[in-house]
Amino acid sequence: MSYKTLIIDDEKPARDIIRTFLKDFPEVEVTAECSDGFSGLKAIQEYNPDLVFLDIQMPKLTGFEVLELIDNPPLIIFSTAYDQYAIRAFEMNATDYILKPYSRERFSQAVRKALSNLQGGTSARPDIQGLLKTAEEKDELLQRIAVKSRHKVHVIAVNEIVYLEAEGDYVMIHTGDGKYLKEKTMKYFESHLEVEKFIRIHRSYIVNAESIERIELYDKESYSVLLKNGTSLRASTSGYKLLKQVLHM
Repeated sequence: MSYKTLIIDDEKPARDIIRTFLKDFPEVEVTAECSDGFSGLKAIQEYNPDLVFLDIQMPKLTGFEVLELIDNPPLIIFSTAYDQYAIRAFEMNATDYILKPYSRERFSQAVRKALSNLQGGTSARPDIQGLLKTAEEKDELLQRIAVKSRHKVHVIAVNEIVYLEAEGDYVMIHTGDGKYLKEKTMKYFESHLEVEKFIRIHRSYIVNAESIERIELYDKESYSVLLKNGTSLRASTSGYKLLKQVLHM
Protein backbone atom coordinates (compact mmCIF):
# COMPACT_ATOMS: atom_id res chain seq x y z
CA MET A 1 0.00 0.00 0.00
CA SER A 2 1.26 3.47 -0.87
CA TYR A 3 0.56 6.73 0.94
CA LYS A 4 0.01 10.00 -0.90
CA THR A 5 2.42 12.62 0.36
CA LEU A 6 2.94 16.34 -0.22
CA ILE A 7 6.12 18.34 0.41
CA ILE A 8 5.42 22.01 1.19
CA ASP A 9 8.59 24.08 1.68
CA ASP A 10 9.78 27.29 0.05
CA GLU A 11 13.39 26.11 -0.14
CA LYS A 12 14.21 23.73 -2.99
CA PRO A 13 17.22 22.18 -1.18
CA ALA A 14 14.92 21.31 1.72
CA ARG A 15 12.41 19.68 -0.64
CA ASP A 16 15.24 17.78 -2.35
CA ILE A 17 16.49 16.44 0.99
CA ILE A 18 13.03 15.16 1.89
CA ARG A 19 12.72 13.45 -1.51
CA THR A 20 16.15 11.86 -1.08
CA PHE A 21 15.46 10.61 2.44
CA LEU A 22 12.06 9.27 1.37
CA LYS A 23 13.79 6.81 -0.97
CA ASP A 24 14.20 4.68 2.16
CA PHE A 25 10.38 4.41 2.29
CA PRO A 26 9.05 3.07 -1.05
CA GLU A 27 5.51 2.99 0.36
CA VAL A 28 5.54 6.81 0.57
CA GLU A 29 4.58 8.33 -2.79
CA VAL A 30 5.31 12.04 -3.32
CA THR A 31 2.24 13.31 -5.14
CA ALA A 32 3.28 16.97 -5.37
CA GLU A 33 5.75 19.60 -4.19
CA CYS A 34 4.79 23.17 -3.32
CA SER A 35 7.05 26.17 -2.77
CA ASP A 36 4.62 28.38 -0.81
CA GLY A 37 1.76 28.00 1.61
CA PHE A 38 -0.96 29.14 -0.78
CA SER A 39 -0.19 26.51 -3.43
CA GLY A 40 0.31 24.01 -0.59
CA LEU A 41 -3.19 24.66 0.70
CA LYS A 42 -4.64 24.17 -2.79
CA ALA A 43 -2.69 20.92 -3.19
CA ILE A 44 -3.98 19.56 0.13
CA GLN A 45 -7.53 20.34 -0.95
CA GLU A 46 -6.99 18.79 -4.39
CA TYR A 47 -5.07 15.62 -3.54
CA ASN A 48 -6.36 14.82 -0.04
CA PRO A 49 -2.97 13.38 0.98
CA ASP A 50 -2.28 10.91 3.77
CA LEU A 51 0.87 12.71 4.90
CA VAL A 52 2.26 16.24 4.51
CA PHE A 53 5.73 17.60 5.20
CA LEU A 54 4.97 21.20 6.12
CA ASP A 55 7.41 24.07 6.60
CA ILE A 56 6.39 26.91 8.94
CA GLN A 57 7.96 30.10 7.62
CA MET A 58 6.86 30.47 3.99
CA PRO A 59 5.70 33.24 1.67
CA LYS A 60 2.00 33.89 0.91
CA LEU A 61 0.81 31.65 3.77
CA THR A 62 2.78 30.28 6.71
CA GLY A 63 2.41 26.69 7.85
CA PHE A 64 0.21 27.84 10.73
CA GLU A 65 -2.01 29.83 8.36
CA VAL A 66 -2.35 26.77 6.13
CA LEU A 67 -3.49 24.75 9.16
CA GLU A 68 -6.08 27.35 10.10
CA LEU A 69 -7.69 27.03 6.68
CA ILE A 70 -7.89 23.22 6.48
CA ASP A 71 -11.14 21.62 7.61
CA ASN A 72 -9.82 18.06 7.95
CA PRO A 73 -6.02 18.15 8.17
CA PRO A 74 -4.00 15.11 7.12
CA LEU A 75 -1.23 13.64 9.22
CA ILE A 76 1.53 16.28 9.28
CA ILE A 77 5.26 16.27 9.93
CA PHE A 78 6.37 19.85 10.51
CA SER A 79 9.80 21.02 9.44
CA THR A 80 11.11 24.19 10.98
CA ALA A 81 14.17 26.19 11.84
CA TYR A 82 14.55 26.77 15.57
CA ASP A 83 11.67 28.67 17.10
CA GLN A 84 10.94 28.08 20.76
CA TYR A 85 7.26 28.98 20.46
CA ALA A 86 6.68 26.71 17.46
CA ILE A 87 8.45 23.80 19.11
CA ARG A 88 6.54 24.31 22.36
CA ALA A 89 3.30 24.31 20.36
CA PHE A 90 4.22 21.03 18.66
CA GLU A 91 5.29 19.33 21.87
CA MET A 92 2.20 20.37 23.79
CA ASN A 93 -0.20 19.20 21.10
CA ALA A 94 1.16 15.77 20.17
CA THR A 95 2.37 16.67 16.70
CA ASP A 96 5.69 15.57 15.21
CA TYR A 97 8.31 17.91 13.86
CA ILE A 98 11.84 17.76 12.46
CA LEU A 99 14.16 20.60 13.35
CA LYS A 100 16.29 21.95 10.51
CA PRO A 101 18.96 20.89 9.79
CA TYR A 102 17.91 17.34 10.65
CA SER A 103 19.74 14.05 10.20
CA ARG A 104 18.58 11.14 8.10
CA GLU A 105 18.08 9.19 11.32
CA ARG A 106 15.80 11.86 12.85
CA PHE A 107 13.86 12.12 9.58
CA SER A 108 13.41 8.35 9.44
CA GLN A 109 12.20 8.30 13.02
CA ALA A 110 9.45 10.81 12.20
CA VAL A 111 8.41 8.94 9.06
CA ARG A 112 8.30 5.57 10.85
CA LYS A 113 6.06 7.09 13.50
CA ALA A 114 3.78 8.52 10.80
CA LEU A 115 3.61 5.21 8.93
CA SER A 116 2.85 3.35 12.14
CA ASN A 117 -0.10 5.66 12.74
CA LEU A 118 -1.34 5.33 9.16
CA GLN A 119 -0.96 1.55 9.06
CA GLY A 120 -2.65 1.17 12.42
CA GLY A 121 -5.59 3.27 11.33
CA THR A 122 -4.76 5.99 13.84
CA SER A 123 -5.49 9.38 12.39
CA ALA A 124 -2.93 11.20 14.55
CA ARG A 125 -4.36 14.48 13.29
CA PRO A 126 -2.81 17.50 14.96
CA ASP A 127 -4.79 19.31 17.63
CA ILE A 128 -5.15 22.34 15.40
CA GLN A 129 -6.82 24.68 17.87
CA GLY A 130 -4.48 23.68 20.68
CA LEU A 131 -1.46 24.03 18.42
CA LEU A 132 -2.47 27.45 17.15
CA LYS A 133 -3.43 28.70 20.59
CA THR A 134 -0.02 27.77 21.98
CA ALA A 135 1.78 29.30 19.00
CA GLU A 136 -0.24 32.52 19.42
CA GLU A 137 1.42 33.15 22.77
CA LYS A 138 4.20 34.65 20.73
CA ASP A 139 3.46 38.39 20.77
CA GLU A 140 4.42 38.94 17.17
CA LEU A 141 2.60 41.71 15.31
CA LEU A 142 0.45 40.59 12.41
CA GLN A 143 1.37 41.68 8.90
CA ARG A 144 -1.51 39.88 7.19
CA ILE A 145 -4.60 37.81 8.00
CA ALA A 146 -5.69 34.76 6.01
CA VAL A 147 -9.41 33.99 5.91
CA LYS A 148 -11.51 31.45 4.05
CA SER A 149 -14.81 32.50 2.53
CA ARG A 150 -16.68 29.54 1.06
CA HIS A 151 -14.08 27.96 -1.21
CA LYS A 152 -11.89 31.05 -1.60
CA VAL A 153 -8.92 32.12 0.49
CA HIS A 154 -8.33 35.84 1.06
CA VAL A 155 -5.08 37.25 2.39
CA ILE A 156 -5.71 40.65 3.98
CA ALA A 157 -2.83 43.04 4.58
CA VAL A 158 -3.16 44.64 8.01
CA ASN A 159 -3.11 48.16 6.58
CA GLU A 160 -6.26 47.30 4.56
CA ILE A 161 -8.32 46.85 7.75
CA VAL A 162 -10.80 49.64 8.49
CA TYR A 163 -12.12 48.17 11.73
CA LEU A 164 -12.76 44.89 13.52
CA GLU A 165 -16.10 43.93 15.03
CA ALA A 166 -16.86 41.22 17.59
CA GLU A 167 -19.25 38.54 16.28
CA GLY A 168 -19.72 36.00 19.06
CA ASP A 169 -16.77 33.59 18.91
CA TYR A 170 -15.62 35.24 15.70
CA VAL A 171 -14.37 38.62 14.55
CA MET A 172 -15.66 40.42 11.46
CA ILE A 173 -12.84 42.12 9.59
CA HIS A 174 -14.06 45.18 7.69
CA THR A 175 -11.91 46.40 4.79
CA GLY A 176 -12.48 48.79 1.93
CA ASP A 177 -13.27 45.83 -0.32
CA GLY A 178 -15.64 43.89 1.92
CA LYS A 179 -15.92 42.07 5.20
CA TYR A 180 -14.52 38.70 6.28
CA LEU A 181 -15.27 36.47 9.27
CA LYS A 182 -12.31 35.07 11.22
CA GLU A 183 -12.42 32.52 14.03
CA LYS A 184 -10.33 34.56 16.48
CA THR A 185 -11.04 36.70 19.52
CA MET A 186 -10.89 40.46 19.90
CA LYS A 187 -8.31 39.90 22.61
CA TYR A 188 -6.09 38.08 20.11
CA PHE A 189 -6.23 40.96 17.63
CA GLU A 190 -5.78 43.54 20.37
CA SER A 191 -2.50 41.88 21.39
CA HIS A 192 -1.26 41.16 17.84
CA LEU A 193 -1.94 44.52 16.16
CA GLU A 194 0.08 47.71 16.56
CA VAL A 195 -1.44 49.53 19.54
CA GLU A 196 -0.54 52.97 18.16
CA LYS A 197 -2.55 52.25 15.03
CA PHE A 198 -5.38 49.89 16.07
CA ILE A 199 -7.41 51.24 18.97
CA ARG A 200 -9.88 49.25 21.08
CA ILE A 201 -12.63 51.87 21.29
CA HIS A 202 -15.27 49.48 22.63
CA ARG A 203 -15.48 45.84 23.69
CA SER A 204 -17.01 45.24 20.26
CA TYR A 205 -14.73 47.40 18.09
CA ILE A 206 -11.07 47.88 17.21
CA VAL A 207 -10.50 50.77 14.79
CA ASN A 208 -7.65 51.61 12.46
CA ALA A 209 -6.71 55.14 13.54
CA GLU A 210 -6.04 56.09 9.91
CA SER A 211 -9.71 55.36 9.10
CA ILE A 212 -11.09 57.87 11.63
CA GLU A 213 -12.69 61.02 10.18
CA ARG A 214 -13.77 62.63 13.45
CA ILE A 215 -15.09 61.97 16.94
CA GLU A 216 -18.47 63.40 17.96
CA LEU A 217 -20.37 63.72 21.22
CA TYR A 218 -23.19 61.15 21.11
CA ASP A 219 -24.91 62.11 24.33
CA LYS A 220 -23.79 63.04 27.82
CA GLU A 221 -20.32 61.50 28.34
CA SER A 222 -20.78 59.23 25.33
CA TYR A 223 -19.01 59.51 21.97
CA SER A 224 -19.32 58.26 18.41
CA VAL A 225 -16.36 57.60 16.12
CA LEU A 226 -17.17 58.56 12.52
CA LEU A 227 -15.03 56.74 9.95
CA LYS A 228 -14.00 58.01 6.52
CA ASN A 229 -16.29 55.45 4.86
CA GLY A 230 -19.31 56.91 6.70
CA THR A 231 -19.59 54.19 9.38
CA SER A 232 -20.37 55.43 12.87
CA LEU A 233 -19.18 53.36 15.85
CA ARG A 234 -19.90 53.84 19.54
CA ALA A 235 -16.92 54.45 21.82
CA SER A 236 -17.03 53.36 25.46
CA THR A 237 -15.71 55.62 28.22
CA SER A 238 -12.45 53.69 28.42
CA GLY A 239 -12.28 53.57 24.62
CA TYR A 240 -12.62 57.33 24.39
CA LYS A 241 -9.84 57.78 26.94
CA LEU A 242 -7.63 55.49 24.87
CA LEU A 243 -8.48 57.45 21.72
CA LYS A 244 -7.43 60.68 23.42
CA GLN A 245 -4.21 59.09 24.57
CA VAL A 246 -3.23 57.52 21.25
CA LEU A 247 -4.37 60.42 19.07
CA HIS A 248 -2.95 63.05 21.48
CA MET A 249 -6.31 64.83 21.70
